[in-house]
Amino acid sequence: MRIAFFDTKSYDIEVFEPRLKQAKIKYKFYDTRLGEDSVVLAKGCDTVCVFVNDNVSAPIIDKLNELGVKNIACRCAGFNNVDYNHAHELGMHVVRVPAYSPYAVAEHAMALLLTLNRKTHKAYLRTRDFNFALKGLTGFDLHGKTVGVIGTGKIGRIFIDICKGFGMNVIAYDKFPIDGLDVTYKSLDEVYNEADIISFHCPLTKGTRHMFNLGSISKVKQGVVIVNTSRGALIDANALIQGLLEKKIGGACLDVYEEEAGYFYEDRSEDIIDDSTLSRLISMPNVIVTSHQAFLTKEALENIASTTIENVLTLDSNNDCINEVN
Repeated sequence: MRIAFFDTKSYDIEVFEPRLKQAKIKYKFYDTRLGEDSVVLAKGCDTVCVFVNDNVSAPIIDKLNELGVKNIACRCAGFNNVDYNHAHELGMHVVRVPAYSPYAVAEHAMALLLTLNRKTHKAYLRTRDFNFALKGLTGFDLHGKTVGVIGTGKIGRIFIDICKGFGMNVIAYDKFPIDGLDVTYKSLDEVYNEADIISFHCPLTKGTRHMFNLGSISKVKQGVVIVNTSRGALIDANALIQGLLEKKIGGACLDVYEEEAGYFYEDRSEDIIDDSTLSRLISMPNVIVTSHQAFLTKEALENIASTTIENVLTLDSNNDCINEVN
């Protein structure tokens, strides 16, 4: 067995390499993303291991198939960047890591909310300069506020528990409500109308793309805070900016961005950023952006590596896997 890893970072190598050697799997690590120019690097490999911003569209899958690749292993939960239906038509398997650490993502969502609300990032910078003034650092109590959770999968449910620990009122929307879950389900419009804070925890599909748009913003409470640690394209970024400029939206906590592929996970500090939407968001004092790092905990990385390798080994022995996308 031979695996080609794309969009590989140092932390990937640290957790994967010992396990690959133990399993006696041959491997290649590439820091480049999978795409038209790099797909040839998969030649001679049975499997490609990809991440959230790799291009695994139909043309790329066709080329992988020509190169003899049999499996596409996503080392993440989401698979919106993979044309898995096309892969299945060619007899290729697509597997993922459905639950590497839902705690990591849910905790990061709350960390973003707390940081933006209490302005700890600004306070840190001030005190580094021995500026101990409190002007402009006023936040609000989370206790008693209503949070609307969009998506009640594993991450959403853990975020609900965290919010309850803060004494918040929780309402939720999910296309497929979970029976017996201790939360009040409401329609999407009702969540938009009633929530002081809205946090997105749902997958990106054709039905959820830009589910938060100008129409949605017209329905939300004045000063609502938006949190997104799922997929950037759930939110229409230009509509979000308009809502922020009009002060209908009081703040935004973003770990993801629709056009993040050219920026996130890279050091672009010496470059001129040519994405005006991203630049405007980052420049706003009531917006906090992190670079898709919600998953990044020691426990999550270990689970990602273990599950990914187990997925590949299971496919190799049984030609079937419980974590296959279908």
